[in-house]
Amino acid sequence: MTDTPARLLNLLSLLQTPREWPGSELADRLDVSPRTIRRDIDRLRDLGYPVEATKGALGGYRLVAGTALPPLLLDDEEAVAIAVGLRAGAGHAIEGVEEASVRALAKLEQVLPSRLRHRVSTLQNATIPLTRGDGATVAPQTLTTLAGAVTGQERLRFGYQAGDGAETKRLVEPSRLVSTGYRWYLVAYDLGREDWRTFRVDRISDPFATGARFTPRELPAGDAAAYMTRSMSRAKPELDLDVTFDAPVEVVAARLPSHLAPVAEGEDGGRCRVRVRTVDSAEWLVVRLALVGVGFRVHGPESLVTYAREVAGRLGAAVG
Repeated sequence: MTDTPARLLNLLSLLQTPREWPGSELADRLDVSPRTIRRDIDRLRDLGYPVEATKGALGGYRLVAGTALPPLLLDDEEAVAIAVGLRAGAGHAIEGVEEASVRALAKLEQVLPSRLRHRVSTLQNATIPLTRGDGATVAPQTLTTLAGAVTGQERLRFGYQAGDGAETKRLVEPSRLVSTGYRWYLVAYDLGREDWRTFRVDRISDPFATGARFTPRELPAGDAAAYMTRSMSRAKPELDLDVTFDAPVEVVAARLPSHLAPVAEGEDGGRCRVRVRTVDSAEWLVVRLALVGVGFRVHGPESLVTYAREVAGRLGAAVG
């Protein structure tokens, strides 16, 4: 193999298999001399790939962990597996990695061949992830389109449905995607309204990047998360949630979103309590607390106590 770039890529692909490769075997695989293999190993090291060499009759070369992540070569099956996994992470199957999953997914799908993109979509459509169920489903394509526009600083057009059902067309300068742990939001400057807005991503339809670049504006609250928190606080009344659960803190924490973190209560650790200020609606809170699946008591606020009592009455009537 005389094409040096192609040979280096093939060599790297072999080294990424978790095993040690004797130099003679690498030379046979690539149809070159052992001396050429040694030179190619040095080239890979210069590019940042940490290739370790061991001496002796059983010695050889293997790729080890380094101080930075170098580019990886993936075969078709690996690329499909990673894309599906990233889509699951973006859809809140794994709490805490949603935003990183979207960024990585946008990069991967940018270079994914059409045949593999079709396989990923087919597999995604044929499976249903078992997630927390805390928010509406968002198509991965929507997230990657928005993420690409944010990264590329391109203006976005999309349809948007407000909470009252009104539908509008928007042209925005996207600043950041924000995940609250159970719902996605886009923070953007709305050119039609000449002001900053937050958009629920599950209410966005047909987004596309216009190709028109823009210079990022300074957010009123420093960063997107702080602005969105302030915006949501203005839009919704805050509730001082106070709930006791008849279960250990680790059981309840595993079944609640991170912003409703409980603390242990009682000497035996058999109970825990959630005391937080939240902008979540009473309707959502009652359902979410019930889904924890253990006994609990709502101490406050009074509006939530009243609503929980009403729901309990309706459910009791429903079963006779």
